[in-house]
Amino acid sequence: MSARMSVDMSYSYAVTRADAALGESLRRTRGVAGAPVRLVRGHGLAVVVSSVPERDFGESALKARLEDLDWLESVARAHHAVVETAFARATVLPLRLATLHLDDTRVLDMLNRRADEFAGLLDQLAGHVEWGVKVYAMPPAPGSPAPVGASAAAGASPGRDYLRSRQRQRSSGEDAWRAAHDAVLRVDAEARGLAVDRVQHRLQEGELATGPGYNVSNDGYLVPRESSEEFQARVEGAAEALDGIRVDITGPWAPYSFTASDDTDDARETNVSEGVDGGSERRDGTQ
Repeated sequence: MSARMSVDMSYSYAVTRADAALGESLRRTRGVAGAPVRLVRGHGLAVVVSSVPERDFGESALKARLEDLDWLESVARAHHAVVETAFARATVLPLRLATLHLDDTRVLDMLNRRADEFAGLLDQLAGHVEWGVKVYAMPPAPGSPAPVGASAAAGASPGRDYLRSRQRQRSSGEDAWRAAHDAVLRVDAEARGLAVDRVQHRLQEGELATGPGYNVSNDGYLVPRESSEEFQARVEGAAEALDGIRVDITGPWAPYSFTASDDTDDARETNVSEGVDGGSERRDGTQ
């Protein structure tokens, strides 16, 4: 019996308006697994796709691959690069990482069913970008020196010294969390002055956390493109006035958090894994 032939699947990156100039520019773009990018068109819209080998992206293979963080990061970076290339030229609806169909015919079926939904979202998001804002609390490290004058009175026992030290640490930690809560409210107030929408993502912990401190908020804001510089200045200005707090601002990005364009129904129909949530990790594959 002959060996089974290699089969390609269609990997989808984003939905956009059909445009000849965009299609021509994307012909020079390489996507996941180094494959050339193309457009699948219908109803005046287009899905940005490329071919990927079923041996790596079929349901069983993909489940195993998703445990390989290096491989996942490379896919995420390639996915993001294609989305941002298209976004530089048009409004796009980014699709989830690892949105897969058996072939372009299934991609077109999805586009036919959801054309009105996609067109409405494209109208809403035209002229807007996404900014990410994370707030981190910076509590004092355990064992930090006690403030001057905080040493135990003469004759106090080592045990009492220890308890007083722990009480000071606990009090400092509680102060830090209160400050972090106030910081989130202050930063959000500045951000919402310009943003038209906000999404709260899960907090970054463990391997997803970057830099020092504890992540206490992780939000995405939808901002008119022409207000981007003012948005960044407002958030940075609020951050500079806060002690014991670190604020990370990233963007501008394609509006990943505001598309509501997961292709879960099609994934079930084609028996392909629904992939992993792009969510707040969509931008560079390392967050």
